[in-house]
Amino acid sequence: MELFDTHTHLESFARRGDLPAVLERARQAGVATMVTIGTGPDDWELYRGLAAKHSADGLVRHTVGLHPCSVDAGWEVAVAGIEARWKIEPRPVALGECGLDRFHLPKDPDEAARIFGWQQAAFAGQLAIARRLDAPLVVHSRGAFAECVAMIEASGVDWRRVVFHCFTEGAAEIGELNRRGGLGSFTGIITYKTAEAVRAAALAQGLARFMLETDAPYLTPMPHRGKPNEPAFVRHTAEFAAGLFGVPPVELARISTENARSFLGL
Repeated sequence: MELFDTHTHLESFARRGDLPAVLERARQAGVATMVTIGTGPDDWELYRGLAAKHSADGLVRHTVGLHPCSVDAGWEVAVAGIEARWKIEPRPVALGECGLDRFHLPKDPDEAARIFGWQQAAFAGQLAIARRLDAPLVVHSRGAFAECVAMIEASGVDWRRVVFHCFTEGAAEIGELNRRGGLGSFTGIITYKTAEAVRAAALAQGLARFMLETDAPYLTPMPHRGKPNEPAFVRHTAEFAAGLFGVPPVELARISTENARSFLGL
């Protein structure tokens, strides 16, 4: 079966020299395409180079964005460099990941407020770019779902171009996205015993809109939880999700791959 990992981070594998083996294991597991997600200027050119290297087989695609946890006092310079990346081949397939993250803020309330303000400004800047480019948008939202929804709504970005990656809210929140036209994508978290709310969200969104991701090297699915994640392990999430939806794994893979390609315009 053909699988599509819509969200992975290949930088750590590339820096360690492990990437060829990681990509080969992904191929062996049935992964036809993976999208390596930009988090800041330090990885944008690395990922463009990987996408260029795989332009013939399409195994690796890339995005460009400024992750909220990469936002600092110099965020304006980083955001100002994003739009030009769409003039360089191969072009990014989406803008992101970008958004808001309260979970990793410092404990000091004044410092937290200052950094969260930077995050909001950087997100607003990237939303404006996504609207100009009519680019798919990959959103990181942690502890800030309502704020992310409000900012996207205010930006005028087409909700049909928006995915909240690593969706960890519940059925009510996925309903808020879906009624606007947006999507959530799902990681190995859905395989965890404690993730009933996430499974409920996946079911509420439905198989017809389901997309898979690893978020590797994080959030390793069962049965490998506790080990570093990698794109090959998207197969375990796909097999679990097939059981959740009551369809054969090959059908789950087909639908999720078609959804990913349609969302990204591939």
